[in-house]
Amino acid sequence: MALDSLSLDFTTPVDAPLQTALESIDARLRGRHGLTPRQTAVGLLDLRGGRLAMINPDLIFYGASVPKIVILLAWFEEHPDATARLDTRTRHELGLMIKVSDNAMATRFSQELGLQRIQHVVERYSFYDARRGGGLWMGKHYGRSTERWVDPVGGHSHAATVRQLLRYYLLLEQGRLVSPAASRAMREVFASPEIPHDRMKFVKGLTGRPVKIRRKSGSWEDWLHDTAVVTGPERHYILIGLTHHETGDLYLEDLAGAADDLIGRGGH
Repeated sequence: MALDSLSLDFTTPVDAPLQTALESIDARLRGRHGLTPRQTAVGLLDLRGGRLAMINPDLIFYGASVPKIVILLAWFEEHPDATARLDTRTRHELGLMIKVSDNAMATRFSQELGLQRIQHVVERYSFYDARRGGGLWMGKHYGRSTERWVDPVGGHSHAATVRQLLRYYLLLEQGRLVSPAASRAMREVFASPEIPHDRMKFVKGLTGRPVKIRRKSGSWEDWLHDTAVVTGPERHYILIGLTHHETGDLYLEDLAGAADDLIGRGGH
């Protein structure tokens, strides 16, 4: 199935075999690491075959650092011509915000943009819908600040759901965030090869495999998440894992390997 033909909304059906397999993986890993069914949310979208599987897709979680991805989106919305003249320093600083979750860089860009402008961009792409569980929310700077407004569904200053994270990465892969050129520049920011990954969660779980990963993770207390686009031989997929438990990092590490095995053998 062609990437450009894929879409994801509230009516998109899951692929039954992939869904069954993902639910089995989730149950096994929750049992291993002591999480309850409401402490995980998972999404897997096979971009080569169009197969979708989701667990708790509209359960809103405190997003930790994951909503920094919408700061990136809003920055390119505000600077649509930057793709032709993005200087090396700014590209590197955006990379620090995304790849190693640098709070100082995130705060610099979010204060420049303003929280209301960022959330306006989020809602323009329908990444948040209070009638359907919420979604992506960026209501507080990541540094010292008294400015804070919370999402109507979960009451979080930063929030995320699996469905809307899948949509974000799908549109990014399709070149539909801001413009094809801006989407390409955003993907390059995610990649930022000069900045090493932190070796945990999905990255640790995929170590030694012939894959490349563009991701944004998040950690705050026991809200532990990872979100990624993974590419490699016979694979191109989006994997989202949100957890609310102290063992979440271990769950996510195991999830990455199990999901890659699943996609690699065709999902059955």
